[in-house]
Amino acid sequence: MKNKILTLLEELKFTGMAQSLDKQLAQAQKQGSSVQKILYQLLVEESRFRQERSLKYRIQQAKLPFDWTLNSFPFEQKPEINKTQIMTLSGLDFVQQGTNLVFIGKTGTGKTGLATGILRQGLLNGYRGRFYYVQDLLDELYASLADRTTPKLFRYLCNLDILLLDELGYLTLKSEQMNAFFKLLTERYDANKSTIITTNLDYPKWYDLLQPKDMVDALIDRLKHRCITINITGSSLRTNNTND
Repeated sequence: MKNKILTLLEELKFTGMAQSLDKQLAQAQKQGSSVQKILYQLLVEESRFRQERSLKYRIQQAKLPFDWTLNSFPFEQKPEINKTQIMTLSGLDFVQQGTNLVFIGKTGTGKTGLATGILRQGLLNGYRGRFYYVQDLLDELYASLADRTTPKLFRYLCNLDILLLDELGYLTLKSEQMNAFFKLLTERYDANKSTIITTNLDYPKWYDLLQPKDMVDALIDRLKHRCITINITGSSLRTNNTND
């Protein structure tokens, strides 16, 4: 009978239950557990398995380039960073509110480490997210124009709960890329989706990077309407071989 049950569980793709069947049956025989308790424990194992599989998938799809977490961030080396503020953001209320985060600071001051840690926290809590270097995203948007997959790419990007755009400031831009970038951020704004941006440029300097001015005006206006801007000062963490 056990083999028949196992076969059915595998056919129904109840992998968590199948993996724990022997353990639960052995424990039930030892403790004299009721049928209801056995069934409950099997369902608990199935739920746990599916949650872990879903988390693994979200992390894979997010394309995180580093395994950094907020727990591993060296706050003691950056006393100018408000740790309380960062840990409050890790509570993810900003995602529910569709608020954007913009980290501004020189290279190596911890922008990417903090942003990645917050994104990972979102993934752990069931949100869908994606990490992009801004130049890679712009190149992907440009390629989608050629093969006419832009609408599909936009649907994917606009459905993400958190989109992390790293290194706004090291770009080679074509006009088509700028138009697509503006359109993307506008659609995410309209959909109340949170975008996290790291950059070495304060807002006035964005006009030196992005054109035309009226579109940059509109971009910054929408971005800052629901936005928390975190300016990071101080020396580079890279001298100590730690997070960006």
